[in-house]
Amino acid sequence: MPVKHKVLSLHSSANEGPDGDVSIFFGLSGTGKTTLSADPKRFLIGDDEHCWSDDGIFNIEGGCYAKCINLSAEKEPEIFNAIRFGSVLENVVYDQHTRTVNYDDSSLTENTRCAYPIEFIPNAKVPCISSSHPKNIILLTCDAYGILPPVSKLSSSQAMYHFISGYTAKIAGTEDGITEPEATFSACFGQPFLVLHPYRYAKMLADKMEHHRADAWLINTGWNGGAYGVGERIKLKYSRAIIDAIHSGELTKSEYENYEVFNLNIPKSCTGVPSDILNPSRTWKGAQADYVKTRDLLAKRFIENFKIYQEQTASEVVHSGPILS
Repeated sequence: MPVKHKVLSLHSSANEGPDGDVSIFFGLSGTGKTTLSADPKRFLIGDDEHCWSDDGIFNIEGGCYAKCINLSAEKEPEIFNAIRFGSVLENVVYDQHTRTVNYDDSSLTENTRCAYPIEFIPNAKVPCISSSHPKNIILLTCDAYGILPPVSKLSSSQAMYHFISGYTAKIAGTEDGITEPEATFSACFGQPFLVLHPYRYAKMLADKMEHHRADAWLINTGWNGGAYGVGERIKLKYSRAIIDAIHSGELTKSEYENYEVFNLNIPKSCTGVPSDILNPSRTWKGAQADYVKTRDLLAKRFIENFKIYQEQTASEVVHSGPILS
């Protein structure tokens, strides 16, 4: 697609608002890509694989593949109600007589899944095509170290940096054998699928963002107040509130402050989200020295990972990541 047709291929989900504004969501397993793009106020274009052409966005799968551990009708009604005859459940435990599924049972694995046709989502956009261009690029991460803010507004070069980095933390349920948090990086949030250098995709993304005046955001759906085991995972309702504030335009008008070392712009307030969690340095449970140590360790991992890409990446992008003195 990128070479022959000049079309950007994306490992992402996508949805469209009632006014035609499109958002695309990047994220590895466990970051909330499927959950947050299944928005009752917006039309789902697709769950996982898309292309961005001069004519807009189109999906190339036609179905969805959702994690369903601890799934409930209250938290994720669109996905819960999509699981019916015609969908395929994987690794779940169920009563063989009544066929009632126990979504809370992780005895086989925490990585329980369900595949279902996109039309099982009531507000799916069928055919899965939008003639509108994305207005918001959302990079999702599940940071189990409690360092990245719940939401940051990214510059173009920062968007390229974090897109190329593709950071998240593997936690229980994302891969077999993972019992403790483990930082992982997957270029463009889809490294196994790439045939070109990641910078090629990032440059195409940045060019399209500039041409269509799209904003970019880094959203952490992981831990706050401390690392995994000490802090708490950011509530889904807070992540949804952040997405709503992006779509309403609230966060483009917010007052921002700098988050040091990572040099991220973070809002001082967001409707529906406690202001104290927006800056992780203020919610850390325990000695501030432990926070600084954990922050700097994560920053070093970003810097070390990016060394393999920096030779073929523009200098302003290389220097848009964490900076340690």
